[in-house]
Amino acid sequence: MRALRALDLPPVWLAGFGALAWAQSRFAPADGLPDWVGTLGLGLVAVGMLLIAAAGLEFLRHRTTIVPYETPRDLIDTGIYRLTRNPIYLGDAAILAGAILLWGAWPSLILVPVFMAIIARRFIRWEEARLRETFGDRAAAYMRRVRRWI
Repeated sequence: MRALRALDLPPVWLAGFGALAWAQSRFAPADGLPDWVGTLGLGLVAVGMLLIAAAGLEFLRHRTTIVPYETPRDLIDTGIYRLTRNPIYLGDAAILAGAILLWGAWPSLILVPVFMAIIARRFIRWEEARLRETFGDRAAAYMRRVRRWI
């Protein structure tokens, strides 16, 4: 059971969805995309990586855990967290969308909202409840002020 929980992490979900999109690009390729779509895909991957890096810096600044199942020591509401409550998950979604476009696997774009819904259900709802439990009114005020995604 512990091994399954170790695998139930957002990067593992991202890798799984990425593998599905890559398989679609290899075994059921979709033709007809203009060249600029690959450039857009590369841009989305870069934006996703920047979001994740900005969030990671805030975790370091606040000296709190980045691991979803651990209890945070501080509520991060600075930096990128002033704009979105979930910059890492938003970055993951941007990377997935960008990779799909880079691979020319546009039918797999449907995986992006599915990925986001699973992340919201499996991680975000639980994390938000933990924040409310740990930080009370401060967390509730933050969640009213800042949107979940963008």
